[in-house]
Amino acid sequence: MSTHMGDPLLRVRGLRREFPAGEQTLVVLDDVDLDIRAGELVAIVGQSGSGKSTLMNILGCLDRPSAGSYQVAGRETGQMSPDELAELRREHFGFIFQRYHLLNDLGAIGNVEVPAIYAGMPASARHDRATQLLTRLGLGGRLDHLPGELSGGQQQRVSIARALMNGGAVIFADEPTGALDTHSGKEVMKILGELHAEGHTVVLVTHDMAVAEHAQRIIEIRDGRIVDDRPTRTSTASGGATAGWQQGSDGAGWQALRDRFSEAFRMALRAMNAHRMRTFLTMLGIIIGIASVVSVVALGTGARQAILSNISSLGTNTIEIYPGSGFGDLRSALVETLTPGDSVALAAQPFVDSATPGVATTATALHGNRSANAQVQGVSEQYFRVHGMKLGEGSFFGHAGVQGYQQVVVIDANTRARFFAPRDNPVGQTILIGNVPVRVVGVVKKDTAAAGDASVLRVWVPYTTAMARMLGQSHVSSITVRVSDAITMEAAEQAITRLLTRRHGSKDFYMSNNAQIRESIEQTTGILTMMISSIAAIALVVGGIGVMNIMLVSVTERTREIGVRMAVGARRSDILQQFLIESVLVCLLGGLLGIGVALALGLVLALADVGFSLVFSTESILAAFACSSLIGIGFGFLPARRAAQLDPVEALIR
Repeated sequence: MSTHMGDPLLRVRGLRREFPAGEQTLVVLDDVDLDIRAGELVAIVGQSGSGKSTLMNILGCLDRPSAGSYQVAGRETGQMSPDELAELRREHFGFIFQRYHLLNDLGAIGNVEVPAIYAGMPASARHDRATQLLTRLGLGGRLDHLPGELSGGQQQRVSIARALMNGGAVIFADEPTGALDTHSGKEVMKILGELHAEGHTVVLVTHDMAVAEHAQRIIEIRDGRIVDDRPTRTSTASGGATAGWQQGSDGAGWQALRDRFSEAFRMALRAMNAHRMRTFLTMLGIIIGIASVVSVVALGTGARQAILSNISSLGTNTIEIYPGSGFGDLRSALVETLTPGDSVALAAQPFVDSATPGVATTATALHGNRSANAQVQGVSEQYFRVHGMKLGEGSFFGHAGVQGYQQVVVIDANTRARFFAPRDNPVGQTILIGNVPVRVVGVVKKDTAAAGDASVLRVWVPYTTAMARMLGQSHVSSITVRVSDAITMEAAEQAITRLLTRRHGSKDFYMSNNAQIRESIEQTTGILTMMISSIAAIALVVGGIGVMNIMLVSVTERTREIGVRMAVGARRSDILQQFLIESVLVCLLGGLLGIGVALALGLVLALADVGFSLVFSTESILAAFACSSLIGIGFGFLPARRAAQLDPVEALIR
């Protein structure tokens, strides 16, 4: 950006700035006309409330006029976008504030580098320039000192170096000596005089006439109007040139974008570290939500696998045949057409691996001086193959035991533990079941027992023995068929239906198979998991709202920092990125901690051996991680946008 010889660098015409004050309007600047040429040192003086600081804010593009025209090197600022105004502040202006406005968590060199980061200057180049500027201003030994470790005069020198970082063709100094002692004030004015001598345009706002006498021109404002514009005794002819007034980098290269992102990322980490407790409490809602969702999904998967495993232990290719028209048929007990002959006929079919009839009753089992209720099942010798049972001791009864009505029994592990000591051999021992004495021939392994209550005692006797000696009936309660592996369940059911319908003369039976039960369980557990996950997801929403609220508080707390960054040239996108990164980081860390809590819970349950486990899937963990990221972006956007849309001058004065 350049100016023609003789044209004013800064040109103001009919400038007016007013603010609402209740139902009235307060006019701070009224019809101001002003020209400032390149290379001038101008002092704007006036009493407090005269409008001098407001004028400087407008000249520095920190504020916009309510009416009138303000041109910078011939460009009308009223037609510029916020990012174009930020470019002016970043590439051509430099600000020195009365209260320094340094970033407290950055060292001297870090504060000076900030404008160059937004300008896209390479890291090595900006570090060298910042070091050079600070050394020139006498701070070479305090490059890494935080603002709190520097005196007022040293902090003001850091702000001067920051103003010069990108060239500082026009330097705006608002009461630069107001917060300094006399000696430090003289040093600062000496530095400003040297900068003016090098060709910088300096606009100085002060209420101290002794300070104003260092300028070439003194512009006096009273009640929002310029009442005097006079040269001083130190006035010299301006050369019409200004140091560093050239078009700067737009900061749009890949390296510039990376540096701006890195700065935003580091700043987010510093902000989170500075408020660790608040950050953790913000994360807590995300942690609880993610841990709940991941745990519930894993619990549903684990429960489903445990149930299906129990079903599989019964044989996944078995079909149960019952009398009646279906589950819930009240007349099924009156249907007595299912007979042992049906089981024999089915066992002879080529698609059947094995088949067993079944009758059941409950009776008191007695051995020695011990007794207990037991579930008695009358079955054929093929029952144990149908259900894939394995022996722990002894043997199963065979075909001869069924045909001979033998009084033999196979017991489960619970029955063995109830009636026999661990070292005793139950095989060959006699148990009285009801009024029928039976001899133990085998014990089924515990891990292959049917799913159910672990305290229930189960025993199996030949169905002929049970029907003749215990129940006195000729029909059976059910028939279980194990289908050959090469045959589909649908084809087997169709063949069974045809055979039994032909034998009975009508269809007075119904069937169920483990595949149907399996499908039903999968659907039920899937629905329950989805319902509970939906409830757990509410915690995520609540956590997201918490993130948004805390980020809004953070924007309010860090308004001055936002104003400082905007004053040195940060774009709206830079501020948006800064707060959005912080929000996403909070949610990502919360998500990781939530996943960790869920995994820890799964480990605790596994070590406790409670009978089921949490089964985690990579998909659910990745989904939870993505969910936490989306929450950070979604709920963090509003606070970030609010921060980005703050007006620089309003942010600085809060």
